[in-house]
Amino acid sequence: MTDLIAAILQGIVEGLTEFLPVSSTAHIVMAQELLGLNRSDSFWKMFAVFIQLGAILAVVAFFWKRLTSFASSFATSLQAGEGSSSSSKGSLWLRHPLSLVMISFTVTAIPCFLIDKLIGENLEQLWMIGVALVVGGIAMYVVDWFFSRRVTTEKLEQINLKQAVAIGLAQILAAAFPGTSRSMATIAGGQVMGLSRSAALEFSFFLSIPVMFAAAGFKLMQHLVKESFPTLEQWTALGAGFVTSFVVAFAVIAWFMGWVRTRGFAPFAVYRIIVGAALIYWSCVYGWRIEPPV
Repeated sequence: MTDLIAAILQGIVEGLTEFLPVSSTAHIVMAQELLGLNRSDSFWKMFAVFIQLGAILAVVAFFWKRLTSFASSFATSLQAGEGSSSSSKGSLWLRHPLSLVMISFTVTAIPCFLIDKLIGENLEQLWMIGVALVVGGIAMYVVDWFFSRRVTTEKLEQINLKQAVAIGLAQILAAAFPGTSRSMATIAGGQVMGLSRSAALEFSFFLSIPVMFAAAGFKLMQHLVKESFPTLEQWTALGAGFVTSFVVAFAVIAWFMGWVRTRGFAPFAVYRIIVGAALIYWSCVYGWRIEPPV
């Protein structure tokens, strides 16, 4: 199999799983194993993070009108506060969705930068990814069942500072233990803090933009500094994975938004538990790599 075909297939997996609470990292790791790729190779490690940019641009494209509206209202709130006291001005700034997203991002980004080495080590452990899938699935099922009846915040615009910080802290867990799922952590964290399913999902989408742009940029710079410059073939693979993940992720976002408005997250929790248990079993019986028995 050529690197180009492998890149396209991984782009499909990334686009399908990035915003569903099933862990795109776990699925990319499994896909790389099943495709026979060397996961210890620095290029494929960087590739797995880089193609997330395609999925993130899908968020920007899908929510473009909403994002521009937020940017406009943010500028208006700052202008409105110019004639007010400094405390009132600060209060307006802290209440805006864009500010809360960036605060939540900061809460996540600093600890994740410090534990980057731990994240890399955990990413190599397939059994740990399986455990994270199972534990996260159970937690997600319980949270969705219990807290969906205790909603205090129906819309994204109603989120407060305390909720934003809590969601940022929840996302650290997802970064430290691949398989937990960034989407699952932010959605479940939001629900625990009283957000409705749709509000938690929307905040997860918007928060993914700075988080994943930072992560992808950081990994790309690490690769360029520490490793050789990508070859033309590798750049082609990166481009193919990027475009594929964008197209697939855009369709998934549209479908998932409609799903959440009428249904819960229970099916995804059950799926996580099944896949995680299968991964743990396979790892224990056949070794730490996903290779079919001969």
